[in-house]
Parts: sequence; C-alpha cells; structure tokens
Amino acid sequence: MANEALILIIGGLAVFVGAIVQGAVGFGLGLVAVPVLVLLEPAVMPGAIQVVNMTLPLFTLAAEWRRVDWRGIGFAVAGRLPGSAIGAFIVVYISVYTLGVLVGVMVLVAVGLTARAVSLPRNGFTMTGAGFVSGITGTATGIGGPPIALIYQTAKGPEIRATLAMFFFLSAAQSLAILALVDHLPARALAVGACLIVPMIAGFLVSGPLRRYLDGGKVRAAVLVVASLSALILIVQSLVS
Repeated sequence: MANEALILIIGGLAVFVGAIVQGAVGFGLGLVAVPVLVLLEPAVMPGAIQVVNMTLPLFTLAAEWRRVDWRGIGFAVAGRLPGSAIGAFIVVYISVYTLGVLVGVMVLVAVGLTARAVSLPRNGFTMTGAGFVSGITGTATGIGGPPIALIYQTAKGPEIRATLAMFFFLSAAQSLAILALVDHLPARALAVGACLIVPMIAGFLVSGPLRRYLDGGKVRAAVLVVASLSALILIVQSLVS
C-alpha cells in the first residue's frame, strides 16, 4: 500500500508537470513522467503512461481540433503501425535500454541539424519515417513525441498541438492494443494509469498561460528544447537502469 501511495504521489506530480509542458508545447509528458514512473515501478510501464497519453490529447483536441493536419496524420499513423510492432518485439525480447541510448542520440543529432536549418521538409516520406520511429520508441519506452514534433517545429502553436494531440491519441490506443496482444499490459498498469489522469487534468488546466506565451513566436525554440531534454533523459535513464 505504501508503494502504491508513493507511485501516485510522486508519479502524479511528474504527470502534473509533464501535462503542463505538453499542454503548452504539444508534447513532453513522457520526458517528465516516464523516467520517474520507471524508477518507481517499472512493472506498470509502459502501459500506465500510455493510458495517460491516450487521455490528455482529448483535452487539446476539444479546443483546437480544427487545426489538425489530417494529411500528415495519415502518413504518420501509417508509419507508426509497423514501428509499434517492432517496439512490442523489443519490450518482449530485446533490451529497451539499448534502444533508449540509440534513439536519444539520434534525436540529439536531429535537433542539432534542424537548429541550424529553417525546417525539416514535411512530406509523405518524412512523416511516415517519423511515425515509424515514434512507433518504436513510444511503444517500447513511452516517449514517442520528438520525431513528429521536429517535423512540425516551424508550424503555428495551435497546429502543432492539435496535430500531435490527434497523433498521440491514435498512437497510444494502438500501443495499448499491441501491448495487450503480447501480454504486457497488466491490470495494475491500467489502474495506475487511470489514477494518474487526475493530476494530468490539473496540469493541462495550469498550462493555459504558458501556452499563450509560447504562441507569441516562441514555439519552435520550445520544441527544440523539449526534444533535447527528452533525448537526454532517455539516454540517462537507459544508462543507469
């Protein structure tokens, strides 16, 4: 019981902070919450965070659904399906921590390259590729935002948030289904995830002022910063686990 209380209090605080970041930038819940939850109780991961990942986007979509880039979503989701299958294979048979280091380095390289350029091209090839990588990392580790976010870094704030929200909703539902199919979605993970929805809602509500501040021309910088932090945390988490 004491362990459950610790998960809900400390994990809930991490989800609260992560929801503030994601509510403002469009992604970032995983970068804050995943390392904390893995340290507290790895047995409930990645299922617990996927429950939250599927719920939070609904609040963003309620306000900004008209700004979804449906064409981009189509390519990204098509790429994510095979990526999710590979991510599930990694969860069952391969070290997730090795993957974490590799993906973290790849994201840092991508951030370094795109920070010097105007933007990455946004087309069917790049969106499908980003969806594929996101499917692997999102299903295996719970952190799948950076590849897609880097493609949309020069878009307006509402378009970034709405498109990522739709992608995350569909992606989390897909990951939960695949984890259930490979028998890596225990009931306890679903229960913990459901309890974490309360601090998630609180964090989203608090994110409003930060969202308005970033929409004043600071979204691209925020995307690059959050993507870099995601990569660094993923690398550190993988190395110390």
